[in-house]
Amino acid sequence: QVHGQGGFKFQNWAKTYGSSPELYFQPTSVEEIREILDMARQRDKRVKVVGGGHSPSDIACTDDFMIQMGKMNRVLKVDKEKQQVTVEGGIFLSDLNVELSKHGLALANLGAVSEVAAAGVIGTGTHNTGIKHGILPTQVVALTLLTASGEILECSESINADIFQAARLHLGCLGVVLTVTFQCVPQFHLHEVAFPSTLTEVLDHLNDHLQRSQYFRFLWFPHSENVSVIYQDPTNKPPSSSASWWWDYAVGYYLLEFLLWISTFVPSLVCWINRFFFWLLFSSRVENIAISYKIFNYECRFKQHVQDWAIPIEKTKEALLELKAALENNPKMVAHYPVEVRFARGDDIWLSPCFQRDSCYMNIIMYRPYGKNVLRLNYWLTYEGIMKKHGGRPHWAKAHSCTRKDLEKMYPAFRKFCSVREKLDPTGMFLNTYLEKVFY
Repeated sequence: QVHGQGGFKFQNWAKTYGSSPELYFQPTSVEEIREILDMARQRDKRVKVVGGGHSPSDIACTDDFMIQMGKMNRVLKVDKEKQQVTVEGGIFLSDLNVELSKHGLALANLGAVSEVAAAGVIGTGTHNTGIKHGILPTQVVALTLLTASGEILECSESINADIFQAARLHLGCLGVVLTVTFQCVPQFHLHEVAFPSTLTEVLDHLNDHLQRSQYFRFLWFPHSENVSVIYQDPTNKPPSSSASWWWDYAVGYYLLEFLLWISTFVPSLVCWINRFFFWLLFSSRVENIAISYKIFNYECRFKQHVQDWAIPIEKTKEALLELKAALENNPKMVAHYPVEVRFARGDDIWLSPCFQRDSCYMNIIMYRPYGKNVLRLNYWLTYEGIMKKHGGRPHWAKAHSCTRKDLEKMYPAFRKFCSVREKLDPTGMFLNTYLEKVFY
């Protein structure tokens, strides 16, 4: 008999959402998960599966049963010939990266954070940047799914193809993802170069930048023209770093947090803080060389509220200039730096924000200095309005205000996904409050 823990309190990483599941489980086998689902069925309870709890929304919250997959975290198979790896759904990418490098392999693209589980990363459509690269689920070639009825389904392009297209970005509502097979590439090092520019220059020469660097992104500092351009490209040069504790932590974290806290009392300081920190930390050229995952990953030190929508890539300039104008026309509306602008290749995954189109992701944040909430509603609604106007689709892991009606318009394959979900989980065992807003 599998035992659940009572009195557990779940909180996401940013401590912006949480819940108190009736029972919290950490299964070690498929049999144990089956038992949990049986118990849920008998007691008429819902089930939520959680990995690293990094999503800055309530997508992982539940008051019923919560399954944390951290103990099902093994590498099951490395196929060096095909350059593929099969892992249990609970493995953190931080562990997978290290294991892959022992075999001379790597994932071609990674998000900023690796303290996240393999099944969760694909479940919410994690992405990075690079117009030749898709979101992380595009690297999945097969997976196995344990459905609400206790059946195990093998899914790939050739087996259960429809379920595969749904499950590559599954929102945690199709079943429990037991294993994932990723397509890898030979291990590689990246040379990262960051240099200052202006918003006008970057937007006017966007195609040049996209062609010049394989993993190009830029950071715009709201309330200014300042931009930090970041190029990351494969290299054979030896590792080197220009990081320093003093600038990265003493100034880039502790001083910034203190100043942002002061700005909660005097919001007009934010414009000054954004410009000051650009001058202090981003106004000169910086270079780093390291193994790929160390360059892709960076530390999210601040607890924060985040929104991140994908718009058609051709709308990048128009949308950003509109956001800039909205801030200039509303002096009371302030925006923390940076607005991070990234790019991804179109794909055919039903619920991918990049479905059938190359996309630009525009990520906005408001930090929570010392855990304090900051006024952001006006900024949030203005940003969402601009994104919707330009055909945007929200990142599934982030908080958004979209309803089923919105999502049906945004996603041509939304109804296809719904029919697969209803077939696999007819009683809604894997739903929660977040997902009810999505599907009803």
